[in-house]
Amino acid sequence: MSGVETVEVAADEADLRLDRWFRRRYPHLGHARLEKLLRTGQVRVDGGRVRAGQRLAPGQRVRVPPLGPAPETPGRPPVSAADAKALRARVLYRDDEIIAIDKPPGLAVQGGTRTHRHLDAMLDALRAGAERPRLVHRLDRDTSGVLVLARSAAAAARLAKAFRGREVRKLYWALVAGRPKPDEGRIDLPLAKRGRPGGERVAPDEAEGKRAITRYRVIDTVGGRAAWLALEPLTGRTHQLRAHCAAIGTPIVGDGKYGGRAAFIPGEAIPKALHLHARALLLPQADGHMLRFTAPLPPHMRETWRLFGFDADADVDPFADGER
Repeated sequence: MSGVETVEVAADEADLRLDRWFRRRYPHLGHARLEKLLRTGQVRVDGGRVRAGQRLAPGQRVRVPPLGPAPETPGRPPVSAADAKALRARVLYRDDEIIAIDKPPGLAVQGGTRTHRHLDAMLDALRAGAERPRLVHRLDRDTSGVLVLARSAAAAARLAKAFRGREVRKLYWALVAGRPKPDEGRIDLPLAKRGRPGGERVAPDEAEGKRAITRYRVIDTVGGRAAWLALEPLTGRTHQLRAHCAAIGTPIVGDGKYGGRAAFIPGEAIPKALHLHARALLLPQADGHMLRFTAPLPPHMRETWRLFGFDADADVDPFADGER
């Protein structure tokens, strides 16, 4: 086929996901079209079929079919002044390698077929050098809290390795309907994806699921009707915390997708939004110490905490013993 390119992965592209590699090199190629090219085998790596999430290594050779001309004005639309101001106000920390932000609930991290407003499209607002900040992990659209960005390809590779190696500690707060028993434990329950992209969900599956482990501990309760949980995912599966909480009979409040009607507490003026917040993230540094970032509760969870008399500003980390 004429126009086919074979492009070698550069050293500074080590550990990039294939879809992000395309986004960087061919920004005019939409995600849906890339998925079609992958399904039909038109995009290959070292001659083999691959998926969008495959990590790349320097020296690998990517087959790129003819993509057509780029638009006359390539790249992303400019970030609105309002979005840029709001995003900058959510910066929790910044140094030469990383930026930590407090992602609001309701904002998708990446775009999709029906998602045009998302964080990835706004990252130029945080650019302060030659390279655009990069995503290295994700939060669900309706989950708020700490999200770390890399400020260069080299930083992205280091952070991606730390996340995959479970060197990063993530602490979530959640309000669940009911009270788990016992008050502290580990949920070790494999999860498998079901459905299609856009409507995707996960479900417990001992036979085909991937291992998923979550630590939890009850911090406070409202009798047996609701409990404030601290959650630490030891693996990073899609919707892991939501699926695990629902699986033990205490769905996260507001999570109708996994908890159905049981995720809504009757008789209380509780906001309907998802009550799951990435409260803190601890990131290892080269010298051995840990950077810790903490994000305040979003307004709807702060309102619920006030309703139940919980301390929204508590410095609670029940897993600080480091035993994982």
